Amino acid sequence: MYALTLTAELNGVTNLRPKDTEASPFWYTFMVQCTSCRETHSNAISVSRFEVNELSGSRGEANFVWKCKNCKRESSCSIKIAPKPYEQNEPPKQQTIIEFDCRGLEFTAFSPEGEWLADGIDSGTKFEGIEFQDGEWFDYDEKANDEVSIKDLKWDIKRA
Repeated sequence: MYALTLTAELNGVTNLRPKDTEASPFWYTFMVQCTSCRETHSNAISVSRFEVNELSGSRGEANFVWKCKNCKRESSCSIKIAPKPYEQNEPPKQQTIIEFDCRGLEFTAFSPEGEWLADGIDSGTKFEGIEFQDGEWFDYDEKANDEVSIKDLKWDIKRA
């Protein structure tokens, strides 16, 4: 099992989470490495908890199935539960966002591509369309009459 963790400075917002529904799935984007031969896949891969692929030679299924080009071993990854929202803390604390059951592969880096959501702490304002191409996000909460932001994002992949 691997856990994707986040530490971030949230100002005026809480419940940071990927927009991840069956109608609008979030694609978790990673660099992967084969645990057998240690070959790193040359391209980033994306995993959705709503996509199901069959494992060859068995009745099993996984959200992501990959065959290493170097050693030809098949590997898989499954997401067992929905992502957990990142709660605002002072000072920022590392929290698990989502867990992956990986067999024969490990994640080496995460890219937060895709749409994220957050809620205003005092106002309850729903913020949608949050993206982190620049590594941070700034907006204005009309109800709270104040600037809100998400910055100093630190992603980590840990064995759970």
